[in-house]
Amino acid sequence: MADEEVSDPKALLEERSKAKCVSQWYEYQKCVKRIENDETGHKHCTGQYFDYWKCVDKNVAEKLFDLLK
Repeated sequence: MADEEVSDPKALLEERSKAKCVSQWYEYQKCVKRIENDETGHKHCTGQYFDYWKCVDKNVAEKLFDLLK
């Protein structure tokens, strides 16, 4: 048992969950494209980025705790 490689099920679930959050990823990419020429540094896409990861986390949470029990 000590020689076995321990894997993180969360990382695998995150990769699988990203496909369910395409619309949030698309909104984030639109924002990045929209502000790419901003030289002031005041514009950002933090809200869209967090919306994307909130979606991924929600999908992961539904399955992760079942695996850990």
